[in-house]
Amino acid sequence: MKDLKYPLEYITTVTTRPRRAGERNQIDYHFITTEKFQGMIKKGELLEYANVYGNWYGVPKQLVKQALESGQDTIAKVDIQGAASIKKIVPQAVFIFLMPPSIEELGIRLKKRHTESSFDLNLRLQTATEEMKQLSLFDYVVYSQRDDIARAVADIAAIITAEKCRVTPREINLD
Repeated sequence: MKDLKYPLEYITTVTTRPRRAGERNQIDYHFITTEKFQGMIKKGELLEYANVYGNWYGVPKQLVKQALESGQDTIAKVDIQGAASIKKIVPQAVFIFLMPPSIEELGIRLKKRHTESSFDLNLRLQTATEEMKQLSLFDYVVYSQRDDIARAVADIAAIITAEKCRVTPREINLD
């Protein structure tokens, strides 16, 4: 995403999920304890949060606020619940649904990760099918083709360009 030539900040999500092989703390996620996560909820430090598949995930509000105040747009990876929550808080934000070419393709990708049991894999695919029905919550859809991430990045860059060219720019305020 750094090749987009825009001041862009990727917001790393916090999670209570155990780290998978190859994942790096503070890069892929901020891996924290459930107790620390609950403390962040109580202090109002999360823009949105949800329990997904038995683990907590959330977007740190201060990171988003700092990026926006310094003139950077932000990208946060959230699920449907997260997008709906953020849309209530910041309705003028831009929402992009990253879509696999098909449920079958998503199943192939998940199987290759070797991180879910058969039950969990089926649950994820059922959830994805239901989430795809919520497409109208989003402003744009980008298809993520296998072995062609450059196409998805180019599509996101085009969306950012289009948004930067709006006659009336969107004003984002987290106060």
